[in-house]
Formats: sequence, C-alpha cells, structure tokens
Amino acid sequence: MGEFFGTDGIRGVAGQFPLDEPTIERIGWSLAKELAERAAATPLIIIGRDTRESGEWIEAAIARGITTAGGRFRSAGVITTPGVAYLTRALKADAGVVISASHNPYQDNGIKVFAPSGQKLDDATEQLIERDLKADPSTFPPIVAASAKAEPELQEKYLGFLRDELVMGLDLKRLRIVVDCANGASYALAPRLLTGLGATVIAINADPNGRNINLDCGSLHPERLQQAVADNKADLGIAFDGDADRSLFTDERGNLVDGDQVLFVMATWLAEHHQLAGHRVVATVMSNLGLELALKERGIALARTSVGDKYVLEELLKNGGSIGGEQSGHIIFPGISLAGDGMITALEVLRAMTDTGKSLNALTRGFTRYPQVTINVKVARKPPLASVAPIKAAMDKLETELAGRGRLLVRYSGTENLARVMIEGQDEAVVRQQAEEMAQVLKENLG
Repeated sequence: MGEFFGTDGIRGVAGQFPLDEPTIERIGWSLAKELAERAAATPLIIIGRDTRESGEWIEAAIARGITTAGGRFRSAGVITTPGVAYLTRALKADAGVVISASHNPYQDNGIKVFAPSGQKLDDATEQLIERDLKADPSTFPPIVAASAKAEPELQEKYLGFLRDELVMGLDLKRLRIVVDCANGASYALAPRLLTGLGATVIAINADPNGRNINLDCGSLHPERLQQAVADNKADLGIAFDGDADRSLFTDERGNLVDGDQVLFVMATWLAEHHQLAGHRVVATVMSNLGLELALKERGIALARTSVGDKYVLEELLKNGGSIGGEQSGHIIFPGISLAGDGMITALEVLRAMTDTGKSLNALTRGFTRYPQVTINVKVARKPPLASVAPIKAAMDKLETELAGRGRLLVRYSGTENLARVMIEGQDEAVVRQQAEEMAQVLKENLG
C-alpha cells in the first residue's frame, strides 16, 4: 500500500484531497501517460461509476486528465464495479476506472483501477502514479477540456454477457425474487437481468438520489430484505452493496445466507458436477469454522488466506481453484471473472437452485454456523505474539482445548493499535469465557 492507494484503490471524502478536482485530473493524466509509455500507443480507458452525487464531477475530472495525456476514454455511466472489469477485458482496453466507495456512505468516493485481465492495477503502476502526484504541480501540463458522455451500449454489452453467455437458457419463470439494490450501481441492471430471465422481481432500494446509497439498505442492512421476502412470500432475496461486487441472500424462510453459506452451496454443487478444481475452496481466516467442517464432511478442503479479496484471488491464481470468497458476500469464480461480482454470484446460486429443484434453505442444510466471539484489546506495542511467553502459553493451552472442536485466531489490526481475539466453538458461553480470558492475558502483557 502506498500513500494514496490502499488495498482497494484511492478512497476518501469527495472534494477533499486526494479526491479534489486538481488531484483527480492528475490521476487521470498520470494513468494515461504511464499506459501510453508502456504500450507505445494511444491508451483506451473504460470509466464507470456508482450513484453518488460526486460521481459525475469526479468522472469528468478523470476524463480531462486522460485527454490531457493524449489518451482515449469511453464512459459506461452508472455500472457495477465488476461491470467495468468485464468491459475492460472484453473491449481490450488498457485499463478500467471505477468511481465508487463501495459500501461507504455517500459523502465518500473512490477511484479503483483495473488492468485488462480484470485484476486490480499492479503495485508498480500505482507507485508511478503516486510519484507523479507528489511532483511539483508546475510540471503538469495545462488541463484540456473533455466531457464524459455515457454510452448505454456498454451497459448492454455487460448485461448481454451475463444473460446470453454466462447463463444462457437459465429459466427463472417459477421464481419470485426480492432484490435490494442498495440505491447503488445495480439499481437498473439487476432487476432488468433477472426479469429478462423470467423471474418475478420485486426491487427495493432501487431509487437512487445521489445521497441514499447504502443508507439503511443493501448487504450492510439485510433486515430490510428479510422483511420484504416475508411480506412478498418470495422464494429468495438478494442484497447488493453500493457497487455490487458483493451479494448476500435471504432464503424463503427469511434466514440470512452469507458468503460462507454461498461458498458451501456452490462448492457442493460444483463438486457434484465435477467442476470443483482441486476439490478445494479458498476463504479467509474470518470464515466460520462451520464452513470448514461442512466442506470436510464432503471431502472438500478449505484453504485460508489473510482478510481481503485480493489475497483470496492471489491464492486461487497461485494454487488453483474454482471458487473463493469472504463471509461478506464477496465471491470470486476465477473461471468467469477475476473480480468479485455480486450479480454473477446471484446467477450461480440461482443456477444451483433451478438445477437441483431445491430451495435456498434446502441447499444450505448441512452447514452449521459455530458461535463466534471477537474481542478487541487496545495495545501499546505489537511484538510478534509468539515472542511473548505468557501469550504463547495461553494460546497453546487454548489450541489444545479447542482441538478439532473449535478455532482460535489472535491477530493485530493493520490500521489501529488493537489486538483481536476471535474464538469459535460449539458452546457460546464457553467460547465467550475463553475469549475473555485470552483478552485479559493480552491486556496484561501488551496494554
């Protein structure tokens, strides 16, 4: 991570550095310049955005920067983050730029850049852009005027890929589906996609006003979806976040189905169809022990990575796999797309339902979520945990107690002076007591 680029691009309050107009113009200019130098040709950059009120002027500033550097751009207008990743690959563009702050409130925005593969921009190019941003402002050329006019056919191309290539022939006529679009990038696309496949669609939170993205809705607040599924006697509910790179579900009984359960459902279905590469699933250290045990019963291994879809993708590409993801609903099918795509995840779940003739509730049977307790402890220092004898002894004792029936995770926060204790086990009261005892050891030795 650099000074400007975090794990998910540049993010901050819209209008404030580094998301002020002059800096954004320089980002567009620098990106186009670096791409031109690499390709020795005029670079083409695809731009898309979510529904935040700041999206239009940020897109215009990016477009001016690209034009100033002699680059070309095409605007997809309001489209999902994975939609831009798809278009970048399909149109053989040199990069794709998404203007979104995902699940953050409307005041925030961000800039995420995709390479032609659909993966996020490489670290080396990010560092070159950061170098340009730190340079003397007088070294930048005069900014050239440009306007970003959305091309509706780009959205149609992405919808066509999902509907006509990915799930050609999928028939959803018997299904009644509630879709919570989080007043975000999927507000028009998701209802159209599912209606086009024959489903009866009840769309909620599909009326963006620039300020209501993620506001008490979408995958951050699935209780609205759960109620709507019950009220409409629907077969299932789907909730997206603001840029629709993740999705959560509600089954026909109103139960929430999170990313761990989606991994279980899809891994089981893929294995039955001999399509689960390596007979393994990739998830993070935060995925519930219940997922690991349910997969193990079916002869499927679970590989765990650090928290972040970036690490899940790295593991899938390095050691193979057909599916990976996070509890949050960020699921990656690398054979389809290297970007997490909430709409692809929804289509794959619907494919499993229609193929088996089973409800979502029936498909999740066999997965038992283990009670999980997490405690944050303020720390004054962050030595390697195993180097502090009392902490190592307490961790070893707990590992012995939990062997085969639970899981301990102790780690430092990457951004705050905190240590996190997470314990999973069969009995919540026992797990809570164990977590509190471990937290006390951390306080005594690191506080």
